[in-house]
Amino acid sequence: MRLGRRQLIAGGAAAALAGVPGADRRPAEAAAGAPLVFMLDWFPNPDHVPLYAAIGAGYFRQAGLNVTLQVPANADDPLKLVAARRVDVAVNYESGVIFARSQGLPVRSIGLVVSQPLTTVMYLKSSGIRRPRDLAGRRVGFAVSGLEDAMIDQILNSDGTTKAKVTLVNVGFDIVPALLSRKVDAVIGGYRNVERVQIEMQGQAVGMFEPEHYGVPAFYELVLIANDALLRSRRGDLARFVQGAARGLALAAAQPDQAFKYYIGLNPKLDDAFNRRSFEATRPAYATTQHQTRERWAEFGEWMAARKVIPAAVPADQLYTNLAP
Repeated sequence: MRLGRRQLIAGGAAAALAGVPGADRRPAEAAAGAPLVFMLDWFPNPDHVPLYAAIGAGYFRQAGLNVTLQVPANADDPLKLVAARRVDVAVNYESGVIFARSQGLPVRSIGLVVSQPLTTVMYLKSSGIRRPRDLAGRRVGFAVSGLEDAMIDQILNSDGTTKAKVTLVNVGFDIVPALLSRKVDAVIGGYRNVERVQIEMQGQAVGMFEPEHYGVPAFYELVLIANDALLRSRRGDLARFVQGAARGLALAAAQPDQAFKYYIGLNPKLDDAFNRRSFEATRPAYATTQHQTRERWAEFGEWMAARKVIPAAVPADQLYTNLAP
């Protein structure tokens, strides 16, 4: 669901960063700590600044963990590899966990990275669009069907119109070019901390319909996931990992410049104006607590089932576990 976004952000960073074993350790300490393989959801980007801050500041090492950071070759890999126990912890999405669980995969969320939705329906303010019903008779671009279909339908329904009254256009992952070239009038799947920044940097004012304001239940954008069996056998190690990530999030909130320095220290090719502006746009959405609520998991899962994204709702207690105190 987020592949296009990762491609837009990453550029050539993946080759440089793919697999940074023990990036938070000094060479003399390479053998110390319980080994733990951690995979991002896609190429390094500002969503991950707190995680790189935790690595750079040594928080995982201080927690007794020997962390190996990996970058996936494919956006589908993290969830599949966690399910297969080939990766211990990965970054993923609330919707991804719910969808995987509905298919019987033994994964669940153990912590939070970005606790608020970032996806939107996005348009240029110069288009004259002001409310969802203004999309009737217009072209709306999308990259991936399924969840995006359900979201745009919900947003339109909230303002008295339906998906049948818009023309959906598959623009692949060229969301920004499709919007700027007026190939489409709006896009579903643009992110308020990524595509909005890119478009604004080109001098255009951006409007957004944020799904949580139009009937889509609020959801956790980015979570930390683990396998059920690993949770039973290494609960203490996973709890320490979540606590280390929480310290990285706290550092990003209290000392953002220092957190960003850790990020670009391990991703020097990403030291540019876009990444800095995207980081600033992301900061308000970072998790401030590791306590996940049953209500949020249940409501979003039930909404996905009602919108036929999954066959039936998954019991909320199968979707997450709170590890941090």
